Amino acid sequence: MNRSVIIIVLLFFVIQAFRIYRHSKFAKANRMVSRKRSKRIQPLYDKLRSGQPVTTTDIYDYAKNIMTREMTFKILQRNGNAAIFPNEFNTFEKAAESNLANWLEFPTELNTCPDEIEYIKRVAIGHSSENIFYYYEVFKFRVDEPHRAAKKGWILGVVGPYFNDSKPYDHPGCTFSRLSLKSNNGSAEQEAQWVHENILSWL
Repeated sequence: MNRSVIIIVLLFFVIQAFRIYRHSKFAKANRMVSRKRSKRIQPLYDKLRSGQPVTTTDIYDYAKNIMTREMTFKILQRNGNAAIFPNEFNTFEKAAESNLANWLEFPTELNTCPDEIEYIKRVAIGHSSENIFYYYEVFKFRVDEPHRAAKKGWILGVVGPYFNDSKPYDHPGCTFSRLSLKSNNGSAEQEAQWVHENILSWL
């Protein structure tokens, strides 16, 4: 085996080792985020598990907070208490906002919750003649210094697709942000179309 072949083989193993290390590192970080999320609603979970009565007042602050809103609805739904979830947060906009914020918190994405997030619009992609539409909720968000993404300003994020028979807290399969795309560099329609064509096809 000549020297160049040996170097190529060694480089291959180094790259593979780095990939394994990187995957392990992010997997561990993602597990830590998941545990942190569970702790945020632990008091509510404990109350439901113990069979204590829970009212809308008890869960209002959890529903208001974008980092606990989605998980709160899910746990209430699993316990047959979804009816007490506040109507003002039981909308596609509010559900998608929470889903995006939680997705962005993962270390593989923004690694934090945005300091500001604003709803832009719903974008429908499909064929009116067949009455088949994919609906995407589009947001813009930003973070403060010293986060590395602060200098980018407002960034676009997309949540979806939803369908004609979807409910607000149905799981959207294509929550995504390119993170590098500033909101003034593309329209909501263009970004939803990009996610539809490039992310949905992976599923």
